[in-house]
Amino acid sequence: MPTRRPSLQVTRDRPLPARTRRVAMLAYPDVQMLDVTGPLEVFARTSRWLKEKGLREDDAYSVEIIGLKRGAFPASSGLRLHADHRFDEVGRGIDTLLIAGGIGARRYSAHPPLVRWIRQQARGVRRLASICTGAFFLAESGLLEGRRATTHWAYCAEFAQRYPGIQLEPDRIFVQEGGLYTAAGVTAGMDLALALVEEDHGRAVALEVARALVMFLRRPGGQAQFSAQLAVQLAEQEPLRELQAYILEHPREDLSVQALARRVAMSPRNFARVFTREAGMPPARFVTSTRVETARRLLEETSEGLDGVCAKSGLGTPEAMRRAFLHTVGIPPSQYRERFNRPPPATRSSR
Repeated sequence: MPTRRPSLQVTRDRPLPARTRRVAMLAYPDVQMLDVTGPLEVFARTSRWLKEKGLREDDAYSVEIIGLKRGAFPASSGLRLHADHRFDEVGRGIDTLLIAGGIGARRYSAHPPLVRWIRQQARGVRRLASICTGAFFLAESGLLEGRRATTHWAYCAEFAQRYPGIQLEPDRIFVQEGGLYTAAGVTAGMDLALALVEEDHGRAVALEVARALVMFLRRPGGQAQFSAQLAVQLAEQEPLRELQAYILEHPREDLSVQALARRVAMSPRNFARVFTREAGMPPARFVTSTRVETARRLLEETSEGLDGVCAKSGLGTPEAMRRAFLHTVGIPPSQYRERFNRPPPATRSSR
């Protein structure tokens, strides 16, 4: 692992909108199919939508796959992708370079010619991004040294151990460091792609593209990679699964470690240890995650005031909720509601 951080020269000014931006995805055998096709579909659909609406005559983006060699290669699903170019044939001209993840990353992320090529591209592209375990390629290139990053939650422990000089943020959907981006697993690549579209064309276009793809708008980068509801499925012991369900259904109750330990007839110390092992997170973090998710749903689906949201979610006060949202989601509750509240459908007046 290099000790010096290579220079990443990335232009932050928006290019003129008349130019077609070249978006390239680096992929390899045993890549995760959705890491490749999901983000590229976002860019391709943006081009189509802008042309359909008469906002552009040409394509906003061109999309392509770059491989270890030209031609077909298998994804981890067994389906085959096709590389338009071999990586060492590609020089300048890429606007946004994406690096996909997958089980093949373990084999190819330290491939010396590939690592050298990524460093070379980093000096010329406007944006460089990884999806899922594609972050291992950026880490091996030295570009993430001393920077914040994320990757798929299942590989965070390995990533942190291998690259202690990188500030890992395991809960994030994606992390931006200037023109360098890392995204969590699989569908998070589409969230990142929508964020990049928003950078280029504004929020209204990004939301229209999300709607066309039947996505729930776009998740801000600070949202957790997986929900407390999903975490319930991780516990193997029946009492803990029942307790997690109780927490989800009663966020307003006393959910301190002591109170929860009493419900399962365990000492607080042993309860905290067993819960952390089974659920993958400490009890207090699970409770906070549950309460934030409850508050998020209320902010998304109702016009309940902040005091009411605090009371129903168990977060206490607006200031406590604000701190929890900034830590967990990355944006304050008021901004979250502004972005994600769905107004009720208009009703016809009956006469």
